[in-house]
Amino acid sequence: MGIRVIKTAVAVLASIYIAQWFGVRSPLSAGLLAILGVDVTKKKGLRTSFQRIAASLVSVTLSSILFGVLGFEIWVISLCILILYPILVRLKLKEGAVTSSVVMFHIFMAKPITIDLILNEVALLLVGLGTATLINIVYMPREDKQLHAIRKRLEVCLSGILMQISMHLKDTDYIWSGSELLEAQELLEQGLEAARRSMENSLLQEESLWTSYFIMRNEQMDSIDRMIQLVAQVYKTLPHGELLAAVFERLSEDVKVDYYTGRSEKAMESLIGSYRQMPLPLSREEFEVRSALLQLMMELKAFLGVAKREKKQITAETMKKA
Repeated sequence: MGIRVIKTAVAVLASIYIAQWFGVRSPLSAGLLAILGVDVTKKKGLRTSFQRIAASLVSVTLSSILFGVLGFEIWVISLCILILYPILVRLKLKEGAVTSSVVMFHIFMAKPITIDLILNEVALLLVGLGTATLINIVYMPREDKQLHAIRKRLEVCLSGILMQISMHLKDTDYIWSGSELLEAQELLEQGLEAARRSMENSLLQEESLWTSYFIMRNEQMDSIDRMIQLVAQVYKTLPHGELLAAVFERLSEDVKVDYYTGRSEKAMESLIGSYRQMPLPLSREEFEVRSALLQLMMELKAFLGVAKREKKQITAETMKKA
């Protein structure tokens, strides 16, 4: 908010001086338009400035016709608003409702209507909104520092969640508060919002790598939610669960690595082979727990599949050199 206030103050000052330099009448109106033109992101600033200029041109045309035909009466202002606003909504220019109203009142106060007056209003629009848009593009706070901090904390949370699952599989009497789940969800929302702002501040980039990263983590969180439900069904400690716990423990480290190591996937394949060599369940209780463990393995494969699809993969040779 502090940066936006500073940018607004600079835009107001610059637009007034530029309007005076070009000899535009009522230069203070350029400053008022500049206040409306400063926005939160570069792309949004460009979109809204276009909408405001287009809406204001519609307002200039309509108000000039109505005031010229019906006279400069107060009730004509209301009529102008009744006609103008639905037109702006229909043309998808509703962001320009305020600036178009400012222009309409300015024309009402500056009577009579002349070509020179209309050109002066257009000049005010271009100077005020143009200056604000330019300042918006020149400087916008970067989100990288915040995004890196959110990513680091999120990966710590995910690692903690996977470790907690591992500990439960080793000892079903282990109690976990689940606080990491709530924190991870909150961090995901913050990360997606920050990634959206970062993308909005990049004029040439259509999709942010940060957006892809947090979407990947969001998919994995959905998978973790399903795994938690399955883990709750594992009410007895079995050798099968202890073997699977080792995979989760390894994954709790891999989840913090930038690239896809494939170590957890290989451990899963080895575990599946071990499972096939184990004897069949001897009791209903063992059958239910092993069934839940099997479903947990399938969900874990889906979790790894998301990482494999999205993360950078490196070859065994690169891993040796690292």
